[in-house]
Amino acid sequence: MRCFIMALLGAMLVGHAASAQTANSRLKAIEEAATIKLGYRTDSRPFSFLDPQGRPTGYSIELCTRVAKAIEKQLALPALNIQWVPVDVINRFEAIANGTADLECGSTTVSLSRMKLVDFSSFIYAESTGVMVRSDAGLFSFADLAGKSIGSVTGSTNAQAIRDQLQRRKLEAKLVYFNDRNDGMAALARGEIDAFASDKIVLLALAQAANLHNLSMLPEDLSFEPFAIMLPRGDWQLRLAVDAELARTFRSGEIVALYGKYFSSFVTRSNWLGAVFTFGGLPD
Repeated sequence: MRCFIMALLGAMLVGHAASAQTANSRLKAIEEAATIKLGYRTDSRPFSFLDPQGRPTGYSIELCTRVAKAIEKQLALPALNIQWVPVDVINRFEAIANGTADLECGSTTVSLSRMKLVDFSSFIYAESTGVMVRSDAGLFSFADLAGKSIGSVTGSTNAQAIRDQLQRRKLEAKLVYFNDRNDGMAALARGEIDAFASDKIVLLALAQAANLHNLSMLPEDLSFEPFAIMLPRGDWQLRLAVDAELARTFRSGEIVALYGKYFSSFVTRSNWLGAVFTFGGLPD
């Protein structure tokens, strides 16, 4: 009898713990509202941007909509509404932390310092910091930027990469900060700055979208930038739901068509992409 009572108490405690965990997960609020709030960027082509009709689209956006569909099935909801929440480089972390958005679907780099504020899914892409310059400026390597003005986005890992490279190479340059990549690229095209730094594929996509044909990329890879879907810190249940769908997408090969849809027009390719897709396809 004593063993039976102990087993019953153990089961009750486990059940209570599971219930508490569910209550503490953002999944509970998603289930009750039958709505998931997805944060999106407008300056993160080809990961997150607006289509001609003003709707969020892109590689990360499509991954997040797949995740939403999987969560709908997991929670046995007849329908899960998606509420699109615009975020930017300044407020994206706060939006996730305070519940304004449940996931952020852009090109946010995973870093240890950011993990103090938020959590991340498994990697969805990996890139490096690159520098775009005007083709007629006579700039052919990062060393040529000595004494020049280099733009980057405020608070970005790209900005930190530029500062680190300047210090490491003992170069002096004027740093100019922007709140938006589009503004930085426009300033470069007008000749207001000599160079603009961001994730390489994003720079190429923005130049292509704006028909800026007089720009070129310097050859160096200046940092490692692993991208992931941002989510609330410590919410293992939501993270598991996100990672499970990402893994299924990678394992099934569906990621290949999705990649082709948004990246096929670019000649360059990430050096780490094969590893991202391979290690992202975690077994069940």
